[in-house]
Amino acid sequence: MSISLCMIVKNEAHQLSACFDSARSWVDEWIVVDTGSTDETRAIAQSHNAMLYAYDWADDFAAARNESLRHATGDWILVLDADERLNAAAIPQLNQAIMAENTLVVNLVRHEVGATQSPYSLVSRLFRNHPALQFTHPYHAQIDESVLALVQQEPRWQIVELPDIAILHEGYRPDVIQQRQKAQMARAAMESYLREHPDDPYECSKLGALYVQLEEVQAGIRVLKHGLASLSPGDAQTVAIKYELHYHLGIAYSRLQQSELSLSHYRVATQQPILPPLKLGAYNNLGRLLKETGDLTEAAIAFEACVAIAPDFALGFFNLGTTLRALNRMPEAIAQYQRAIQLQPDYAEAHQNLGVALLKLGRTQDARFAFKRAIALHTPEHPEVAERLRSELRRMGFDL
Repeated sequence: MSISLCMIVKNEAHQLSACFDSARSWVDEWIVVDTGSTDETRAIAQSHNAMLYAYDWADDFAAARNESLRHATGDWILVLDADERLNAAAIPQLNQAIMAENTLVVNLVRHEVGATQSPYSLVSRLFRNHPALQFTHPYHAQIDESVLALVQQEPRWQIVELPDIAILHEGYRPDVIQQRQKAQMARAAMESYLREHPDDPYECSKLGALYVQLEEVQAGIRVLKHGLASLSPGDAQTVAIKYELHYHLGIAYSRLQQSELSLSHYRVATQQPILPPLKLGAYNNLGRLLKETGDLTEAAIAFEACVAIAPDFALGFFNLGTTLRALNRMPEAIAQYQRAIQLQPDYAEAHQNLGVALLKLGRTQDARFAFKRAIALHTPEHPEVAERLRSELRRMGFDL
């Protein structure tokens, strides 16, 4: 089986080589469509023996991605962006998945590096080089609609989901998002598409979420609710989109401090039969809201689900620790804080809360060490927090 990697790029010189290197051992052909780079992107692509094509950008990611597919000659196509990396550990599973005769698409779990709320997503980025498979949607481009149409015509085709992380995505780091200032471009593209396709639940989920992010919460709720009303029960995409719609409605109603409505949407989201890592954001937000409303026992259950799903999720262990501490279960809280620190040694809030829990158990020296570490970690970026903690400890008789 030969693999073509298809990508679209513009001014990605700072990260393109890392993307190439991550997939070098698995990919046979490199298709790079450049949409107007002014840096060294084109030269770097050529230095990696990529087949380079120029394409005039027309504010449509789907059209650009389809241009890359047009040049691919491999049996299978892997789609990556320059800020994504193929996880080498997943390659044996990928090899096994594409050997199945009737497999059409292999959906891959992508880790959104730097995303604290929903660090995992499922993306249709590995699929047969079939002329019927094309991207749609100008901003959040995806092949799902063409996949569904083909499967309806030829039911023998199968869609496979791999549960382990296959792609690492750097594009959701907060600094990257600020640097690119993508929100307004995304809004214009999605609003234009939705005017032409008003009952598209996928587009409703994306645009509604963006409205909520931009603090246009009521507009977001209207679009998200319309997306729910537009879902087709027999649509293979329905379950994943339904999760997204309920998850973002949970966020929207939480912004409006309508806790019961928010909780109900988060609960529906967690009940969707999708891969557990994809539900991490809903479980985490559900736990936080339950804790805020005083339902500590249920909050602990939600956070326990978080850490069971993602044993490397430091925030989940921290949240579970704060909940157990509120329940006066100090030894268990300490264990959760320590696990969070083990995963993220520079987690200042975890050190600080660990110190509080240790102090409540009378472990003064251990608490002193935790507080000192917290102050040291707070100081570079949040000196006012460090000073406030130091002053409070001095009032308690600690000289740090």
